[in-house]
Amino acid sequence: MKVTVVGAGAVGASCAEYIAIKNFASEVVVLDIKEGYAEGKAMDLMQTASLNGFDTKITGTTNDYSKTAGSDIAVITSGIPRKPGMTREELIGINAGIVKTVAMSLIKHSPKVILIVVSNPMDTMTYLAHKVTGLPKNKIIGMGGALDSARFKYRLAEALDAPISDIDGMVIGGHSDTGMVPLASHATRNSIKVTEFIGKDRLEQVVEDTKVGGATLTKLLGTSAWYAPGAAVSSLVQAIACDQKKMFPCSTLLNGEYGLKDICIGVPVILGKNGIEKIVDIPLSDEEKTKMQESAKGVANTNALLEV
Repeated sequence: MKVTVVGAGAVGASCAEYIAIKNFASEVVVLDIKEGYAEGKAMDLMQTASLNGFDTKITGTTNDYSKTAGSDIAVITSGIPRKPGMTREELIGINAGIVKTVAMSLIKHSPKVILIVVSNPMDTMTYLAHKVTGLPKNKIIGMGGALDSARFKYRLAEALDAPISDIDGMVIGGHSDTGMVPLASHATRNSIKVTEFIGKDRLEQVVEDTKVGGATLTKLLGTSAWYAPGAAVSSLVQAIACDQKKMFPCSTLLNGEYGLKDICIGVPVILGKNGIEKIVDIPLSDEEKTKMQESAKGVANTNALLEV
């Protein structure tokens, strides 16, 4: 099993580290455009192998996609963050160009690859990957919901003063502060609805804290988070590589599911060796349906800024 991670920044390197430590891949290739950067990250990570007990081979390369040939799964983390004075349209234009180039370069050398998109705005970049690559819809996956759900479970465990292993919860919708739809009505502690343990006001606070999870960390760190995003990606990669048939909320191209068409947005899916094996249709409350429709409108508005 060969996995490529494009982008050797904090998220990409964290992703490569978690994949290697889990020891299910034979090789992880890290690629970056900065001369020597991916090679250095790969060497540093390989020097932890004897200490962390993994045999996964990690190699780095500077923009040489031939080194990614034969990849089963590829993760796209490349792109730039929004800078002061930069419009959203400018950010989307720049990142769209990067994601398009990366996706086409990967497919040239690995035509059967499964793509996992992390670059922001994630739902729109996932949609772009569908438009420019022509890959089957099951082979292009947006990561956001897995990360948002991990943050939701963290906040739920905090509110309940419970071990996080007790908690289950899911976030669907767009991967943005305004687009997320944490499914509070479905959240449980050991199969018991969390509404049995905490009141409505506290649960609403959990939902709001979840939606600004990324922004909260950016404010604290001065940059985007990387540990949880890297772990989220590695979990998706492992589910596919090991054919685990696990359920994650992921951004996927919808064709009528949830009443939505021609849009990539987070919904529950089953991940296995073929990528997205199934889109899972779960019952939503009227309020959740409304929020999902609003989220989809926001994503569609962002998609409209693409020049495909």
